[in-house]
Amino acid sequence: MTGAPAEQETSTPGPQAGAPGSLATTGLTKTFGGVTALDAATVTFRHGQVNALIGPNGSGKTTFFNCVTGMIRPDGGRTTYRDADITRRSPHAIAQAGIGRTFQLCRVFPRMSALDNVLVAARPAGFWSQLRGARRRAELDRARGWLTRLGIEHLADVEARNMSWGQQKLLELAGVLMSGPETVLLDEPAGGVNPALLDRIGALVRELNAEGRTFVIVEHNMDLVMSISDHVVVFDRGRPIAEGPPSVIRSDERVLGAYLGV
Repeated sequence: MTGAPAEQETSTPGPQAGAPGSLATTGLTKTFGGVTALDAATVTFRHGQVNALIGPNGSGKTTFFNCVTGMIRPDGGRTTYRDADITRRSPHAIAQAGIGRTFQLCRVFPRMSALDNVLVAARPAGFWSQLRGARRRAELDRARGWLTRLGIEHLADVEARNMSWGQQKLLELAGVLMSGPETVLLDEPAGGVNPALLDRIGALVRELNAEGRTFVIVEHNMDLVMSISDHVVVFDRGRPIAEGPPSVIRSDERVLGAYLGV
C-alpha cells in the first residue's frame, strides 16, 4: 500500500469534541427492542485525518454511522459537526453540511450508466429532471474527472448492473465525492473487493486526505486499517473501549479481548 502514514508509539492529542471541523458524538444511544446497539457512545473523530472505526460484528459500527448521518434517529445523545448540532437533521441536510458516506451494500442505480450515476449523486433533490439539468459541460467534465481518478473512466457508458462489485464500490465513492464533502464516511470499503481494487481505494483515501478531506472508515480488513489510518477507535457492545494510533491499538489488551473474547 502506498502512502501509509508513519506510525507513532503513543497516542497524541487531537481536536476535542466541539473543535472546529470535528465530527463528535456525546452519549449517543440507540436500542432496537431489548438490544442496545449504541450505549451512550462518546467519541471524537480527528479533523484532517484518516480515522478508522473497528470492532467485532455487532459492536454498533454501522448503527453509529446511520445515526450520525440521519438515516435513523438515536434514542439519546447528540452529534456535532463543525460546532453545530446535527442530531435531528435529515440525511440530505447532513450531506449539505459536508458529510458524505458510502454503504456496506452499494447504493447505485443499476440500470443507469456509471456517468449518470455520478451526475445524479451530485443532485439528490429530484431525479430525472435534475439529471437532465446536470448535463452541463462543467458538471459532465467534473463527473468524468472523478471516474478517471477512481480508474473507471472506461466504464462511463456501462450500466452499473454490468459492473463488478468492486467497480460498483468505486462508482458509489465517485458519486459521494462528486458532491464535494469535507468529511467522508466509508462503510466497509474492502468488502468483496479484489486486492488490486483494494490497493486503489487505499491509495485514493490517502491522496484525498492529503488534499484536505477527513475520513472515517468502518472496516474489518485490519491490513487496510493499519496501513492507511492515523487514528483508530475501537467499539465493543455499542461504545468505544480504546483509541489511538495503529501501533498502539494492535497490541491493546482491551482490543484483543473484544476480538478474541479473552
